[in-house]
Amino acid sequence: MNGAPRSSPARRGAAASLVLLVVFLTAWQWGPGLLGVPSFIVPPLSMVGVEFVHAWQFDHLLLHTGVTIAEVLAGFVLGSLLGAFIGYLLGMSPTAELALSPYILALQIAPKVAFAPLFILWMGFTVYPKILVAILIVFFPVMVNVLTAVRTVDPDLINLARAFKATRAQIFWKIEFPTSMPPMFAGLRIGATLAVVGVVVGELVGGNVGLGYLLTFGEGQANTPLVFVSIVMLTVVGGIAYFAVILVERRVLHYLRTVDGNI
Repeated sequence: MNGAPRSSPARRGAAASLVLLVVFLTAWQWGPGLLGVPSFIVPPLSMVGVEFVHAWQFDHLLLHTGVTIAEVLAGFVLGSLLGAFIGYLLGMSPTAELALSPYILALQIAPKVAFAPLFILWMGFTVYPKILVAILIVFFPVMVNVLTAVRTVDPDLINLARAFKATRAQIFWKIEFPTSMPPMFAGLRIGATLAVVGVVVGELVGGNVGLGYLLTFGEGQANTPLVFVSIVMLTVVGGIAYFAVILVERRVLHYLRTVDGNI
């Protein structure tokens, strides 16, 4: 009896999402023709599907997708680890925060697109410039969320732990680290999608493989369906990364489930 109220909103949400998907795909297929939009501007869904099959067979779509996924995964993991480490370091040390915050802020303010050509000059047309751009983009939201979480820990809990002779390491692992987990995963959700943006920026500037390169190739050939195929695949990659973080979050933070089963 308790399961029915919980699953009913989920079923209604899934049904509504499916209906919206059908409406969107229907509009994509017949909308441009009804509005008189040429297919070289907005190709119908069927034309994009045909181009998808062609790209899969002749343009190495699977290879480009795999390279982009690998770059996104590497940039996301490394950027998240670095952001969490710096966030905990600054959160536990006000001196370190005062010393490093201006430089971290300057790095965040600088446009990441400007770094991509520089990394390519340093490292050539390899995967490393794309991963570095993704690291820079993922780093800041994770770092800020972790820093804010550590800074907002209830001081009474820390004072109580100190009264029981808890060491600094015990305070971190028993209080600060668990408290920072929900905000950190919020930053990871953002970082999962931003990692795709960072990789694509690197591939657009100087890539010779990957979905960003395939998108640029389609643009150079005036092949609008191939551009749409690349965009759809990038959306799929970003969606997979986002929902993978949600699955991990639900496994790690299972104790924070709300009444409807969501975190």
